[in-house]
Amino acid sequence: MGTSGLITLAVIVAAIFFIIYLYNKLVQLKNRVENGFSQIEVQLKRRYDLIPNLIETAKAYLKHESETLEAVVNARNAASNELSAASNNPSDGSHINALAGAEKILGQAMGKFNLVVEAYPDLKASANMQQLSEELASTENRISFARQAFNDDVMHYNIFRESFPANIFASLFGHTQKAMPLEFEDSAEIAVPPKVSF
Repeated sequence: MGTSGLITLAVIVAAIFFIIYLYNKLVQLKNRVENGFSQIEVQLKRRYDLIPNLIETAKAYLKHESETLEAVVNARNAASNELSAASNNPSDGSHINALAGAEKILGQAMGKFNLVVEAYPDLKASANMQQLSEELASTENRISFARQAFNDDVMHYNIFRESFPANIFASLFGHTQKAMPLEFEDSAEIAVPPKVSF
């Protein structure tokens, strides 16, 4: 085998190793996106589990506010359903957008709930309500950190997937969908009642 044959062989071997590198990097980045979403999922499920306890605690005080309580329960259930759909494919932008929309509705329902709670000092002062509110606030912080990490992973995946020459091979390797970041209104609004002054 001559010099030109060795050079050709070296170029082919280098190209094969480079393609393997691209494939492995795409898999690694996609797995980071999926892992990042699973971290969000854990915290959202924790929040969804806390909300019914919060509603049960408030029921005794808020007998005339059943519409508000029902809106929170319905929004929580809808968000939980969207989370289940999104967890099956966190790279699917339509599921991520649907989850963000459901979270926005839940945030609005919880905002109204918090306004109602403000009108009931006995409920607000209840030890059980204070403990649940603290747990919810802590969970909201965890959700924010997990969402930020997920969005960073999505950005790195999308940048690599769309960069040359990875963009040539990405669709061949099954990386056809652009991952979508998860954006919803500041979730801290859900846990902390707004200040109302007249």
